[in-house]
Amino acid sequence: MTGIGFSEVMPFLSLYVDSLGNFTHAQLSLYSGLAFSATYLVSAIASPLWGQLADRTGRKAMLLRASLGMAFVFASMGLVTNVWQLIIARLIQGVFSGYISNANALIATQVPKEKSGQALGTLTTGVVSGTLLGPLLGGTLASIFTYRVTFFITGAILLSVFILTLFFVHEKFTPVKKTEMLDTKGVIADLKAPKLVFGMFITTMIIQASNNSISPILSLYVRQIMHGSLQATFFAGIVASIPGIATLVAAPKLGGLGDRIGTERVLMAGFCLAVVVYIPMAFVTNVWQLIGLRFIMGIADAAMLPAVQAILAKNTPPEVTGRIFSWNQAFQSLGNVVGPIIGSLVSTQFNYSGVFISTSVLVLINLLLVSKETKELRKSH
Repeated sequence: MTGIGFSEVMPFLSLYVDSLGNFTHAQLSLYSGLAFSATYLVSAIASPLWGQLADRTGRKAMLLRASLGMAFVFASMGLVTNVWQLIIARLIQGVFSGYISNANALIATQVPKEKSGQALGTLTTGVVSGTLLGPLLGGTLASIFTYRVTFFITGAILLSVFILTLFFVHEKFTPVKKTEMLDTKGVIADLKAPKLVFGMFITTMIIQASNNSISPILSLYVRQIMHGSLQATFFAGIVASIPGIATLVAAPKLGGLGDRIGTERVLMAGFCLAVVVYIPMAFVTNVWQLIGLRFIMGIADAAMLPAVQAILAKNTPPEVTGRIFSWNQAFQSLGNVVGPIIGSLVSTQFNYSGVFISTSVLVLINLLLVSKETKELRKSH
């Protein structure tokens, strides 16, 4: 439900911006970009602060804060009268970020370490399902009702998340006393493998940047390979959503496999698959080839995303889990900001195919970085 809430306004956010004034093409692009990225920029700053509070008050308290705050913020977006009010509301949304990262932290601390891969894989399935259904639901609601009513409905969904969390989520939590709270240096010193953990932060950022680097050009690329066909918009929707379907099916299975054979191995396999799959995407000659490769990319995502969460869970003491997962979310938010910028810059300097090549290089760098860190960890053991 949280995934739905986040993603269902995305298909019409730029159209909603357009309805708030008479803008030139350049102004519309600028304001749409600001409205999109504002949440992630604030989230990157706010997440570590909430993580510190989570270690003192518990993860459930943070879930309640995030869901209730987002419910009111999304509803307020339906009341704005100009674009700057919308951008401010999106900035405030970033302040109330952290539902997913705290859900990950809660699962990581409540589930036995040897089962954390499967549990976090299942949680990823929930998030991906919502992210997949959101744009479809949002587009349908906006066409039946209006943009403004859809924001109110989104607020109601997130209020339901608050109520469900309040009554059905239970946490066995021993608060860390304020006097015993570790500072940043203390948190790092408390980690068994700090280099590996920080490597996972960079990995999270690169995975997000890689997935989002092609977002600005994906529909344009589909239109290009379909030679301007009228069906390009429909197929662009399929191309955008197909990795999520693959992730949905594969994430719990690969999470469980990681618990059995080693999460690091599953992560490395995901990287290798991603590097190999991005390159041929640059040379496809029809849309079905792109759909097939994007489906395989979804399997790579299913190997990478839960594996990172599981490695963090298995290498983090419970008393600092909240902060570690919030730092990870900050890097994820940075990836959401950096990715589209990389994609836009590369596509203007080269062409659409160049974005896929550059993304493959980005994942390869990540593969080499993680390979080095996991080798050092195995040697230390």
